[in-house]
Amino acid sequence: MAHRKRNLNSSAEVDGLCTREQAKIEHTLEARFPEPSPQASLPRDYAASLEAIQRRIREERLRVVLSANAALVLLYWDLGKMILGRQQSAGWGAKVIDRLAGDLRRAFPDMKGFSARNLKYMRAFAAAWPERDFVQQAAARIPWFHNCLLLDRVADRPGREWYIQAILDEGWSRNILALQIRAQAHVRQGRAVTNFVATLPPADSDLAVQAFKDPYLFDFLGTADLRREREIEQALVDHIQEFLLELGTGFAFVGRQVPLEVGDQDFALDLLFYHLKLRCYVVVELKAVPFDPAFVGQLNLYLSAVDDLLRHADDQPTLGLLLCREKNRVVVEYALRDLKKPIGVADWETTLVEKLPSALASSLPTVEEIEAELSGRPRLGTGL
Repeated sequence: MAHRKRNLNSSAEVDGLCTREQAKIEHTLEARFPEPSPQASLPRDYAASLEAIQRRIREERLRVVLSANAALVLLYWDLGKMILGRQQSAGWGAKVIDRLAGDLRRAFPDMKGFSARNLKYMRAFAAAWPERDFVQQAAARIPWFHNCLLLDRVADRPGREWYIQAILDEGWSRNILALQIRAQAHVRQGRAVTNFVATLPPADSDLAVQAFKDPYLFDFLGTADLRREREIEQALVDHIQEFLLELGTGFAFVGRQVPLEVGDQDFALDLLFYHLKLRCYVVVELKAVPFDPAFVGQLNLYLSAVDDLLRHADDQPTLGLLLCREKNRVVVEYALRDLKKPIGVADWETTLVEKLPSALASSLPTVEEIEAELSGRPRLGTGL
């Protein structure tokens, strides 16, 4: 009995010891990671300081990621330059590149990107951008797969440079870049017929010109009757995300059939946007028929009304964009010549006929194939 009592006491002592030890641990954790103090006891500038510190950390994390990407792209350029040099001086062929890929994989098993396909991309990358300074200042600032996509789908250097700058300015993902290339954005941007040079200050006119394109591509209209403006207009609103993407960065949707009262008459704007960079309203009028000079007079009235009724004192003058089924550029230029309001005129289409130059044909693998190679994922039908 006494023996059993001693065991019970020992058990109780152990439980007490565990409880005390747990309390010590909790106390230590509280000391190491204390609960946040009540807001009232904090300095007045604490919230602002915390926000500044968090912003600095985010900036540094982003800088590290971008620096790592730039270093990788420059490494790939250096390797591509070396391969190009060996091909010219020692006649390296496909078999040598295959052997090189295998040796590099064995030497660096923890690194991806040394497949024969990616080595070919490195070679093409170095051939496309022979100047290392340009690579360091531009091409190395965008992800490697963006560069691969440009090598695959954009034939000329000016076009590739345009897309690199757009990626840097707009932050396009690879999917968005693919859509913009497919829609030939670099060919259409800044092509609308406008009177911006005559009606806006130089700095504003340059930015406004680049905000409009010609033609606009509305492949997402779906089942809308292309002969009925209201159906097209409704389809644009139903697909507002695609429509905003086609309009370009900076456009914010305000409304459809926005009412305006001028004198004793009621009018309605087809589509009203606000451009965040230009700091102004943009009135978009949609026509399912070819351009008619009378359309300019109607849009001119709308711009004057928006400037008087909606425009804030800090806003820039309202811009007008007239979208027609087709136009004669000479007629449009005459219609806009002496107008005081800034207006642009562009076509809209549902199918953009791509005329791909023969230079686009390449033995390079597609960016999807190389992405599968780098990620180690086999693609169906490729045998990888």
